Amino acid sequence: MKLVKQLFKRWEFILLILLVLEFVVFGAANPAKFLRPASILSSITNYISICIIALFVTFVMITGGIDIQASSIIGLTSIIIGVSWSDGGLNIWVSVLLAILAAALCGALSGFFIAYCGVQPMVVTLGGSFLYSGLGLLISGMSKTPAYQGISGFPSKTETGAFVGFRFLGKGMLFGFLPTQIFIYIVLIILCSVLLHMTKYGRKIFLIGVNPQAAEYSGINTRLVIMSTYILTGIGAAISGILLTSNVDSAKSDLGATFTLSIITAVVLGGTLSTGGKGSIIGTALASIIICILRYGLPLCFGVSSQNLDLPVGVILIIIVVGRALAESGKLYRFFMPKKKTS
Repeated sequence: MKLVKQLFKRWEFILLILLVLEFVVFGAANPAKFLRPASILSSITNYISICIIALFVTFVMITGGIDIQASSIIGLTSIIIGVSWSDGGLNIWVSVLLAILAAALCGALSGFFIAYCGVQPMVVTLGGSFLYSGLGLLISGMSKTPAYQGISGFPSKTETGAFVGFRFLGKGMLFGFLPTQIFIYIVLIILCSVLLHMTKYGRKIFLIGVNPQAAEYSGINTRLVIMSTYILTGIGAAISGILLTSNVDSAKSDLGATFTLSIITAVVLGGTLSTGGKGSIIGTALASIIICILRYGLPLCFGVSSQNLDLPVGVILIIIVVGRALAESGKLYRFFMPKKKTS
């Protein structure tokens, strides 16, 4: 009984229950179409860029910050790859490394203003979203290909039709059934979990979120740590941009432009406090998958239009936030496990 009580106090356990309920409800509504492993994996793959960035934004929000510029860095990363490869003549992998470096510098610039200049994270990252979107448009203007078409034709297939090279990152399959993007996502979950929950760096992030002054007095270079979280988010956005470009075979400056709200929603649903000091990588990953399955199951099983999918996501956000508060207070456990009446 004590173990059950402890489980209900864990937000990750509540998220796991919600994920199972999604499969039960959607599976019962339309088992023939919904319960297809290939279709489920494909739906997750289509949402994977948001899932990946949400992992790294978790670091930022635990420190008490916020990052709404990541979606702009996706487009910037994509167009840097396309222009440097197509018009600059660089090797595709050199272009990828160049894009990652540029994204890291974008994160470092915003992180510097936040950590060392004391500017509000919302203001800096809002400005950053416009700045990096503008840079993406500027770079796209250097290409011979019209911006609206996107740069395509990346090295892709062998004579047998198998995806190789750069396109393998977005379209390849491992072990005959696992999309490469999902494998990369699993690896990133493990790496981020170890970094946040099992290292001194992770403990510093949590302490800064709880009490930045105490962290500073204890000898932690809080400004450097805060700046590093924005660099990590920039790198995460670069990874998402690379995978998205590889998947759709098109480099555009506006790729990922609509991802911001979905990213923040996934992090908040995962249990990260907007005020900082609390959060988990597993929680963010589970919340991302919950949103992904919701967006996949509603149109397929209940005919909900894709334009109306934000409404149920907003409803579930409110329900989950309220449920999280109840779970942490122990009221959810007492609701499901009422005390026995004494005679």
